[in-house]
Order: sequence, then structure tokens, then C-alpha cells
Amino acid sequence: MPESWIDGLVLSRVAGVGDRLFRSLVDAFGSAGAVLASSPERLREVGGVGPAVAAAIAAARDRRAAEQEARRVRDAGFFLVPYGDPTYPTPLSRIHDPPAVLYGAGALRPRDAVAVAIVGSRRATTQGARFARWLARDLAAEGVTVVSGLAEGIDAAAHAGALEGGGRTFAVFGSGLDVLYPARNAALAGAVRESGAWLSELPLGSEPLGHHFPRRNRIISGLTLGVVVVEAAEKSGSLITALAALDQNREVFAVPGPPGSFNSRGAHRLLRMGAKLVETAADVLEELSLGRRGAVPPPAAPEAEVEPLPLPLRAVWAALEESPLHIDEVSRRAGVTAAEASVALMELCLRGAVDEMPGKLYARCSAAFGKVEDR
Repeated sequence: MPESWIDGLVLSRVAGVGDRLFRSLVDAFGSAGAVLASSPERLREVGGVGPAVAAAIAAARDRRAAEQEARRVRDAGFFLVPYGDPTYPTPLSRIHDPPAVLYGAGALRPRDAVAVAIVGSRRATTQGARFARWLARDLAAEGVTVVSGLAEGIDAAAHAGALEGGGRTFAVFGSGLDVLYPARNAALAGAVRESGAWLSELPLGSEPLGHHFPRRNRIISGLTLGVVVVEAAEKSGSLITALAALDQNREVFAVPGPPGSFNSRGAHRLLRMGAKLVETAADVLEELSLGRRGAVPPPAAPEAEVEPLPLPLRAVWAALEESPLHIDEVSRRAGVTAAEASVALMELCLRGAVDEMPGKLYARCSAAFGKVEDR
């Protein structure tokens, strides 16, 4: 059993070590094993490591639980890839909060660095599902790995199209790999595993709970060069994936749909925000500078740590109240133009932090997840 599996699991379970700090520690010391072997004094040289966390890492010597988990993973026919391992997906390693440990099934290959996500509505129209399948098929035929979430509708069509194109495809789970969801996609999931990989940051046995999926979506976008939204409602998981892609400096694409269609509203909103319009696979290949069959772009430079929210969004958020304000008042308070306020409010609405009301009125969402300033 690889020691790196055990080291990664031990470090990831230390209280106070989240994904970002795990990345910082491994970047500083070279591996999870080297982090665990370091003194508290050396650990405290890494930004974000205080006395309590340093002491907890130095004391993390009980490997029995991690060994037990790694054995369960191996016996189930799965594998583990800690951040910092040579086989960890390169594009994902460059986001600011890569999963500390990935659980996988199937195979990861260097060519998978050339990947595009295709996501959309679970309640896809026949036309939307057909388009997603064609798009995935044509991208896969050009050597692009297609990434999606194995859900019904657009996700399932994207995986099926990639398989038809003779290419590779990844399914990113919002559950443990041993909890297949939805169960009715079992046959498709099996084909995906044979021709690509399943991936999850969640331990075995984790159920597909609602709060797992927004976090899962950052992995879908992080594995790729860009995200294509085929069909989506105005507030949906697909738009969360698109926003994650923007935060990760990935390209965002959207497929236009019929005017007035409920399933087209999310894609149309993205297009208004500057997403690239997609009618064929050639639109995606050209925008990403991908040529025929296996053309690989040069690797991007590692991303610098960025502010959780861009300054215009922070200014607009600070201007809002829990009681509704007209967009003109928000613009005045934030010191931005009406156009800038409109774009910022759209993004805050998509994040679930702001409620939009008739008459161009906006208010802070009382159920907003966490403090937006800290996101």
C-alpha cells in the first residue's frame, strides 16, 4: 500500500488543515510525508499555520485509521491521489483550493490535462440532450477529455457522447465512489470507468447530500480548460460550476436556446455576462487554441492566491441591505456604474447571496451561506 496514500489521509484529517492549507504545506515541504515529519517550528514558517495547527500536525502519528481507510479503498478496486502526488491532475492542482485527497477509479493519464466540462439541466429537453451528446462526441473525437457529473439529462448525454466519440471522460461524484448516484446511471457509469475515471473528494460511504454538490462542481471546472453550459435554469448547479470556472480563470461557454425557454435562462444570463457562444465543437476548440487530434496547449502558470471576491462584487455587496434597494441606489452607494452593478448583482444572485425582486430591486439573502466577504 503506497505510503503517500497514508500520509495524505493522515494530514488531511488533522484539525485545522483544510484544502488550501494542505496545498500550502505540501508546496512548502514537497510531500505530505515531509510535512508530517517536520518540527512545529518549521511548520509555523508556512503562512496560516499557528501554534495549535503546528502542534496538531506534529502529533498526528496515529496512522491506524488512515491505513484502514486506504485498505478499504484498495479492496474496493479504487485508488487515492493526494495533492502533490505526480499523478494528481495538473489543472486541478493549480486552483486555489484543490482537494487534499482524490478518490478515484479507472485511470488518470497525462492527456487528460486537455479537458472540457459539459454541464446542464437534469431535466434536459430532447434537443438539449442531443446537442450535448453531439458536442461531447465531436470534442472526444479530437482528443479532448469530457468532464461532467453523471447526473441525468445533460451530464449523462455528455458522458455518452464522449464514449461514442471513442474518447475519454471523467465523472465527478458528489458522494463516495461506492455510493453510485443516480443508481439508474449504473451502466453508463461502468462505461465511464472503463474509458476514463470516476473522481471524488469524499470518503467511501459518503451519501449524495445537497451540500456536497456545490463543492463537487469546483472539481469539475478545475479539471478542465473550460466549461460549456448547455441548458440551465437561472439558479442551478450548472451556473455554480460556471462561476467556479470564472474564479479559476477557466473559459466559460454557453449554448443559446429558444427565447423564453425556462431551460435557456441560465445560459442566456451567462452569454450576457460575456460567456463564449457555442454552436459547434469548433467554437470550443478554436477558443481554447486546440487543433486536430491531441493538440495540447502549453501548461498555464500556477495561479496566484486571489481575493475570494473581486473588488466590484465586494463593493456592491457592502452597499446592499436586507431590505430591498433599487439598482440605481446600489450603484450610487457602491461607486460603480449601473452596468458594473448589474453584472455584480447577477453574479451575487448566482452565488445565492442576493435575492432579486421585481422592479430591479435587490436585497441581501437572509439565508446566504456564510459571510460573503470571507468567501
